Amino acid sequence: MTLNELDAYFNSFLHKEDFASDPSRNGIQIQNSAPESKQITKVAFAVDACEATARRAQEAGAQLLFVHHGLFWGGCTPITGTHYKRIKAFLDADLALYASHIPLDANELVGNNFGLAARLNLQDVQPFGSWRGMRLGAIGTLPEPLTLEKLTARLFPEGEKPLHVLAFGKPLVSRVAIISGGAGDDFVQAVEAGADVYITGEVGHEEYHPIEEAGINVIAGGHYQTETVGVNLVRAKLEKDCGLETVFIDLPTGL
Repeated sequence: MTLNELDAYFNSFLHKEDFASDPSRNGIQIQNSAPESKQITKVAFAVDACEATARRAQEAGAQLLFVHHGLFWGGCTPITGTHYKRIKAFLDADLALYASHIPLDANELVGNNFGLAARLNLQDVQPFGSWRGMRLGAIGTLPEPLTLEKLTARLFPEGEKPLHVLAFGKPLVSRVAIISGGAGDDFVQAVEAGADVYITGEVGHEEYHPIEEAGINVIAGGHYQTETVGVNLVRAKLEKDCGLETVFIDLPTGL
């Protein structure tokens, strides 16, 4: 498949045009030398675009890197310093870059939040939470109430550890709200939605006391750890639908 064909394929289910308020420049951020004709046979997936993921994608023999966090946000950024080094790594390798930020958070098929909801086997899952007028999270109900310890084990079945567990609510939880990444302050929306526990990536110092006073449980699973979900779901879908070889570049930040 060519880069242009892959762009159309990804957008057939991610629908970047529905997320105009997202500061990320979703879609192709860096093209290759011939987007209309050069064949892409292997696609790398990672959470973050950076010099290291570009180098590792090249070493793996990929011609395209698909990420959640791209290199271009909002307005024009001068191509100097670290930004230059990152972009040069892509250009030197003729490696294309595709980014999907909020479209990948919100997607009900391959998104971070609905993917985490599926991992927890939540029932009656609905879109939840908004940012800049865009729906991006998921909310649902567990088949049976769980302790936070058991919920966390189900959330991270390979034994990863969350950054923080703030047990300020019910000892047994049923209603679960999820917004991955840096959405600690959106616990307020979880409270308003009647959630027993709110799962996100990270919470800040300034949210600790308001969370305690609101009487809600919060699991901060890690910005990185909660956002490996979507890119891997897209990776699996691409393999199944198109038969392309893929690789996941795991570069955890510990945050």
